[in-house]
Amino acid sequence: MATTTTNPTLSTFEESLADLGVDCTRTTAADFATTLADIVRDPAVGVPLPFDVEYPDSVTVDPTPAELERAETGITPASYGVANYGSVFLPATDDGAELVSLYPKLHVPVVRADDVLPALPEALDRFGDAAREEDLSAIVATGPSATADMGKLVLGAHGPEAVHVVMLDE
Repeated sequence: MATTTTNPTLSTFEESLADLGVDCTRTTAADFATTLADIVRDPAVGVPLPFDVEYPDSVTVDPTPAELERAETGITPASYGVANYGSVFLPATDDGAELVSLYPKLHVPVVRADDVLPALPEALDRFGDAAREEDLSAIVATGPSATADMGKLVLGAHGPEAVHVVMLDE
């Protein structure tokens, strides 16, 4: 289910993602499984999400190393979105969210619309408070993995070659 964006922060986030070549789909908790089923490339793996949503049956949660190696899509939570950069904060988790976000060709971070913040200082302030209280760490990811170390731009050299953000309206 597509949702029309009228919030300027969310509009900026969607525009920043589009500038990076990153797709963004908004959905509700009720439509999450159907929305995700339309986005993922099989085989798909994920980690438990801290949202009140259900994965489609095609997603393997808590994958084995072999399942992770075969996966075309990895689905992880994002703590925050940064509107002006189109970035997402990907928390380090005990269940291996970092690996699920980096190994598959398509990464699908899921972020609450309420957790999309206007700029990096706001996201760092909010994440810093949580990090100190709970001893957390995170990756700030902006678009697909890219390198031009050897000349021509190569996507997916050190991580996913494509990203599709799912923004959850709760």
